[in-house]
Amino acid sequence: MALHLIKLCVGCESVEDLEDWIALKLDEKRKAGLAAEHFHTTRMVPKRVDELLDGGSLYWIVKGGVQCRQRLIDIRPFTDAEGVGRCRLVFEPEVVRTEWQPRRPFQGWRYLGEADAPKDLAAAGTEEELPLNLRRELTELGLL
Repeated sequence: MALHLIKLCVGCESVEDLEDWIALKLDEKRKAGLAAEHFHTTRMVPKRVDELLDGGSLYWIVKGGVQCRQRLIDIRPFTDAEGVGRCRLVFEPEVVRTEWQPRRPFQGWRYLGEADAPKDLAAAGTEEELPLNLRRELTELGLL
């Protein structure tokens, strides 16, 4: 059973914002002749790396709820120029939309067990065409 991470997607108003930002960053890296990989730098290094890399994802909280995920493909600890230990969480660039699941804000990331992770929209049989506000309301009413 895979282990996941969950984190706030700071600065994004929507999943589309996240997708656009990823595409922009990958394009900038390609133009600069760098490896076109998507990663997020964090201060803390997960201790359960093997479990996370065994099919785990990072679930993004956007505007008060989990709305999407990205599959983790590598975790790379490093020391920055100031001597501070950091970590790069490397993802597949594809953003997979999930069922909307309400979450309160918190700092950093947290582990998320498979049983607590929201289902992918495609796997849940939910219509992706439903607007977010309608999906959110139907979820809160227990209809999705």
